Parts: sequence; structure tokens; C-alpha cells
Amino acid sequence: MNITVNEELLAYIDPLTPEERAALERSLLAEGCRDALVLWGEVLVDGHNRYEICSRHGIPFNVVQSSQFSSMDDVHLWMIEQHLGRRSVSDFQRGVLALRKKDILASRAKLQVSETTSAPEVVEPESKVSRGSIAKQARISSNTISQIEKIQQSAAPELVAAVKSGTISINAAATVASLPVEAQVAAVAGGRKELQQAARQVREAKAVERTEPESPDGMVARLRQTITQLSAENAALKAKLTALGA
Repeated sequence: MNITVNEELLAYIDPLTPEERAALERSLLAEGCRDALVLWGEVLVDGHNRYEICSRHGIPFNVVQSSQFSSMDDVHLWMIEQHLGRRSVSDFQRGVLALRKKDILASRAKLQVSETTSAPEVVEPESKVSRGSIAKQARISSNTISQIEKIQQSAAPELVAAVKSGTISINAAATVASLPVEAQVAAVAGGRKELQQAARQVREAKAVERTEPESPDGMVARLRQTITQLSAENAALKAKLTALGA
């Protein structure tokens, strides 16, 4: 049987860490491939890592055809549910997957509204696409979902990588994401303490502005935040100049 690896599906879920991949390879070599690979026609849907390792080592494997897919969205939703059910998935990954599910369901609901305005009961219930419902299904809070959404929209790639690695919390990363990109990159380059300090300064500035925006304390907080941003941008510029000189 021909098996096709779809690059978009391969990249849809975050890859295994080197440690996780090494553990899977040891398990397959010792015990064989016990779980069947899932196919949609010839397209591989689940088991990309097992397929690659088994093919490389000549380890036999079984396949199973799924009849529940009628579109790529169906495949995506199935993949999301499979990964949300795993304990090893981090809260950040859960949030990213939950937001993807929300987008798919919301698109389907809008499509149904446009196609059948005379039968509103056909539309996917709003509860299934609300942030709260999606957060509950992903076993994280609505606030965490909102923070992850902010990170996806505003965070520099370096800051996203820091969240994924656990260098900074989701809460702190969402706060740092409000800074200019150069300041974010410089904070990440400074390590965990620099990131925590940047998050703390942003929170303090916002707290003062909310209570007394025009007070001396509020002006000082804004000035401190500006200094933090300028310092971070200066550090990022120096790093670029150093790299060019090298």
C-alpha cells in the first residue's frame, strides 16, 4: 500500500522533543509497533513519527483506514482531539490546539448561516465555538486561552519559543508580548530573569496607569516602561552590530 506524507499535516502538530523521539524509537525497537497508523485514503493522518522510525529500521506496522473524514477540516479536528487527550501536551500547546478548533468550528457555523438562513437550528450551537467552551474541552482556563491568543498575535518568534521551552510562563509571555518586537527579543536573549523583570515592569506600569494615569507615579511608571523598551532595543541593536562584525 502507498502511504503519502502530507507536509501540512506533518507540521500541524508540534514535533516531538529529541528526548521524546528517542524514547519512542527505543520502544519501537524493543516492542515493535503496536498501534496501527491511521490513513485517509493514502494520506497518513496519525503516526508520522512511528512511520518514519519503522521505515528506517524495517519494523513491521499495521494501518487502519478511517471512514469518518470527508474534508481536511475533519482530519484537523480529529488530530486536535487526539492530542488534547494526551497528558504530555503542555498548556500552551493545548491552547494553540483549542484556538485552531475554535476557528474551524466558527468557520463551519458561519458557512451554515450563509447557506441556510431560514433554518437557524441547523447552525452549530454557539456554545461549541465560544472561548469558554473550547477552554473547558482543552482543560485550561478561558483567561489562559486569551493570553495564548495574545501571544500568537503579538509575540516575536523568540518569545513563542521561550514559552514552548518553559523559560517563561504563559501569563508573563502575554505581558511581555505587549512590548515592541525588539524589546521582546532582547528580553529573551537576557534569559529567564530578564523576561521576568520585563513582565513585572509592564504590569507595574499598567497598574499605575489604571489607577492614576496622570499622577506623578503614573508618569514615572510610563517613563520606566519607555526606558525599558529603549534599553531592550539598544541591546538588540548592539547584538546585531556584533553579529555583523563577526
